[in-house]
Amino acid sequence: MEIHHTKHHQAYINNLNNAIKGTEAENIPLEDIIKNISKYSLTIRNNGGGHWNHTFFWNLLKTNNGSLPKGKLLRQIEQDFGSFDKFKAEFTKSAMGRFGSGWAWLIIADGKLKVTSTPNQDNPLMDVAEVKGIPILGLDVWEHAYYLKYQNRRNEFVENFWNVVNWEYVENLFEKYF
Repeated sequence: MEIHHTKHHQAYINNLNNAIKGTEAENIPLEDIIKNISKYSLTIRNNGGGHWNHTFFWNLLKTNNGSLPKGKLLRQIEQDFGSFDKFKAEFTKSAMGRFGSGWAWLIIADGKLKVTSTPNQDNPLMDVAEVKGIPILGLDVWEHAYYLKYQNRRNEFVENFWNVVNWEYVENLFEKYF
């Protein structure tokens, strides 16, 4: 994760800063750029998405010692998916089913929680996303996220992700936007 954070994420930041330097986008908040990404170049889309997604991702990680979400979030997961285990299975399927590089997401959309996936560095906030919504949980399933430790075993990476979800952060996002 250190290389992922210090090298990969930093490259997105550097490339985004270079791409927007001297343009009107230089003074626009990143989230506003993301929400209107179709107006910008592919370089800004890829690097802006990479920066936003990774900044979001780092906040989602914390050793949780097997804890689960609580309160309103858990109740909404149970309502929208039937149980936490069914949600976990659907999210895992989304992460495993993403061909190539991308992300799996738990989002708020249309008054419900939904699981979706995006390619590359896209995310559900983008106006180009197939399924739009507000992300509250995301998992990077690019090979750079897991290859040094897990080689080609994405399934082990995804399974171990559940041991480091910062449920308090996810719950706070849920309560902020739901």
